[in-house]
Amino acid sequence: MSWFAVFRSRRMAALFLLGFSSGLPLLLTSQTLQAWLTAEQLSLDQIAAVSSVGLAYTFKFAWAPLLDRYRLPFLGRRRGWVLVFQLGLVGAIAAMSLLDPRRDLTAVAYVAIAVAVLSASQDVVLDAYMTDVLAPHERAAGSSVNIIGYRIAMMVSSSLAFVMADHVAWPAIWLAMAAFMVIGLAGTAIAEEPAHAARPPRTIAESIALPIVDFWQRYRSGAIVVLVFAAVYRFGDYFAQSLVITFLKRGVGFNFTEIAAVYKVLGLAGIAVGGVLGGALVARFGVRHALIGFGALSATTHLLYIWLAVAGRSMPVFCVAVACDNTAIAMGAVAFVAYLMSICSPAVSATQFALLTSLTSVGQRVFGPLADRVVASVGWAGYFAVCAAMAIPGLVLVWFATRVAERGERAQPTAPATPTETARVR
Repeated sequence: MSWFAVFRSRRMAALFLLGFSSGLPLLLTSQTLQAWLTAEQLSLDQIAAVSSVGLAYTFKFAWAPLLDRYRLPFLGRRRGWVLVFQLGLVGAIAAMSLLDPRRDLTAVAYVAIAVAVLSASQDVVLDAYMTDVLAPHERAAGSSVNIIGYRIAMMVSSSLAFVMADHVAWPAIWLAMAAFMVIGLAGTAIAEEPAHAARPPRTIAESIALPIVDFWQRYRSGAIVVLVFAAVYRFGDYFAQSLVITFLKRGVGFNFTEIAAVYKVLGLAGIAVGGVLGGALVARFGVRHALIGFGALSATTHLLYIWLAVAGRSMPVFCVAVACDNTAIAMGAVAFVAYLMSICSPAVSATQFALLTSLTSVGQRVFGPLADRVVASVGWAGYFAVCAAMAIPGLVLVWFATRVAERGERAQPTAPATPTETARVR
């Protein structure tokens, strides 16, 4: 098929490696940190509270304008910042190996926050890079390979870490995770800097105002629909991540090696199949139909964890749940990222994409600390039923959000007008 020819390029290879760089730190401050604290016998309320260390992913839009405005004197506007954040992550992740959560949980939280800030900053630039470098016909394929790399890295930072946790001390795990960031550095080395079709902001004030002015000019009253959709479409998926590892360990009784083995084999297979299949189906049926179908499929997979909660320590049920869940999540992510890329302007893509993706993580970063209360009230089965129900608002909004995006994309100029230019026209 001619559609698959788009995968055979250096650009796609770079996006795969950069996706790995983006995905590796994410679970280090959520599931891997959760597993570490669980292994160290910390209480459930302490584990749930620490889930908020990743709030940087929610508020990364606050400093995104600086990354649109300034460029470093090497590697270009996007790649220079990526390199700086990657090197910072190597150091911060390695620093976790020096800490003991039983003695000083506060220090662990601070370093975890540093990892999250650096990781969120890297995501801001990488999302902008992908938005800037991909042509419209490459978006589904580009988001597909990026997500596959992203999810493989998540397997490394969770499944591999869990296997190691049953055999080696946690300091060695953190040092190994820091070493894996070399893969991301390789991606930065081979990536091409995007062509600057649009003029970037000239001042800090403009870098703050321009994304908002451009967004409002193109979407008007539909801007609210886009923002709400970005916040609720994957709310249930993120909320489920708050305690899923604790559920598998304490709620069902699997050990870390079993969890890692299932995620490594079936989870990785599901990610690869879901990423490629999702990209193909988006290209065939369009973003709107993909968002509806994949969103419903992802919500349905939460019901498989209810089955696991009822069945107990059943390896076959666990395998089915993980395989289906990872396939559905990868498919949904491909469609969702393609949608987000379509509504951002190249001149200010870092800020606009950061704002939108910040909203997507509120399910875990903002409401994650409430997950233990849901479990206490309705049990593990009820918890995943709640996560499944959380998909309904996003599915209802798909039609409206995609209609708004289509109007905005038709109205998008080569370079969005500055606030001064807008005032002059008016």
